[in-house]
Amino acid sequence: MLIGYYIIGGLVFLISAFVSNKLKSKFKKYSKIHLQNGLTGAQIAQKMLDDHGITDVDVISVKGQLTDHYNPAKKTVNLSEPVYSMQNAAAAAVAAHEVGHAVQHATAYSWLGMRSKLVPVVSIASKYSQWVLIGGIALAATSAMGDYLFLLGIIMYGTGTLFAFITLPVEYDASNRALAWLENENMLTQQEHDGAADALKWAARTYLVAAIGSLATLLYFISMYMRRR
Repeated sequence: MLIGYYIIGGLVFLISAFVSNKLKSKFKKYSKIHLQNGLTGAQIAQKMLDDHGITDVDVISVKGQLTDHYNPAKKTVNLSEPVYSMQNAAAAAVAAHEVGHAVQHATAYSWLGMRSKLVPVVSIASKYSQWVLIGGIALAATSAMGDYLFLLGIIMYGTGTLFAFITLPVEYDASNRALAWLENENMLTQQEHDGAADALKWAARTYLVAAIGSLATLLYFISMYMRRR
C-alpha cells in the first residue's frame, strides 16, 4: 500500500541530492571569486543592516558549512565561519540573503510573519505525523478508527506542506532584496554579482524541491484516503 510513498520519496531524494550537490559545487566555484571591495561576509552583512537602519540585529559567526540563518527571536544574523570571514562572491550572496530576512522582519513582511506563526505547530506535526499515518494504516483493516487516525495524519502532514510553500516567497524575496541592495550600492563587480545571483538561485531551488516533494507525498496520502472511503 505504501509502495507509491517509497517511489515518491526515492524520486524526491534523488532530485534533492542533485540540487544539493549542484549548490555545493556552485558555492565552491564562487568562493574562488574574490571581492574587489575586500569586504568579508560579516562586513557586508553589517553594512546592509546599517543601510536599512537596522540597529538591533547582531551579526555572529556559527560553526559548520551552509549553516547560515537569521534568528528572529534573538535578532541575530548567523553566518557560518567561511561566510563570516571570507571575501568572495559566495560569502557576499549568503550574507546579504540572511540580512534580507532581517529586513523582512523589520518591515513586517507578511509571509515571514505567517511562517513564524506556523513554526510551533509544524515542529509538533512533523515530529508525529509519520507515526499517526502509520497507525492509521495499521488500524484500517480492523477498526473504523483507523480512517480517522489516517485523516489526522494527513492534516498534520499537510501543515508541513503548507509551511514549505509559505517558505518559498520568504526565501525568494530575501534573495531579491539581497541582490537589489548589492547592485544598487555597487557592492560587487558584474562578474561577482552574476556569481552571487547564480548561487542564490540554486539555494532557492532546494526549497522548491522540498515543497514539491512534500505536496506530491501529501496528494498521495489523500488519494489513499479517498480510495478507502
